[in-house]
Amino acid sequence: MRTVAIVVAMLAATATAHAAEIIAFISTAIKAATDELLPPFERANGHTIRATYAPSGALIPRFDRGEPVDVFLTDSAAIDELIKRGKVVAGRTDLARTGIGIAVRKGAPKPDVSSPEALKRALLAARTVAHAAPGGPNGRVSVLVSSGEAEIGLQQVSELMSNPQVEVIGMLPAQLQLTTIYSAGVTTSASEAEAAKALIKALTAPSAAAIYKAKGLDPAW
Repeated sequence: MRTVAIVVAMLAATATAHAAEIIAFISTAIKAATDELLPPFERANGHTIRATYAPSGALIPRFDRGEPVDVFLTDSAAIDELIKRGKVVAGRTDLARTGIGIAVRKGAPKPDVSSPEALKRALLAARTVAHAAPGGPNGRVSVLVSSGEAEIGLQQVSELMSNPQVEVIGMLPAQLQLTTIYSAGVTTSASEAEAAKALIKALTAPSAAAIYKAKGLDPAW
């Protein structure tokens, strides 16, 4: 019995040693997808993910001030800049891409935005327009639209779709569209680098593709 107890204790210690707390900085634009993708990864691997969500413009200054981060999931331009500065390991992994959508408050009239000319008329007729607002949850375009502060909002469609109080009425016309790629990178200061790599692998698994698509994102791998 003593031998069995020792073996059980050793197994428990091994499991604990492999369990990690992964600190992740994640763009709000992919939150709807990661909200569904992270819990299964945690259950399957025994890891815990401590996620912070904000636009990259709010996350990077916090990282620069010394907050510990194991993995960044944000726009590819921000990842590339962090790689250039030696803050993220070279070789980013692209997760998904999305374009700019146009939204109104749920139940509000839906102006025609199907062409550049129609969009121009809709924007000129709107009392207020919100676009790419920085500064955390209350500054998100979808929040400004759902609260009535803005009549029309333009933002990455994945972020607009994450708010059930707004309705996406179209995408920017092709001539005006801007596509953003969201990528992942392990920080050079990561204390849980291997676990962070495993997370990135899970986020690019074939089974993740349907979740990205349902949230207004196109898989980029």
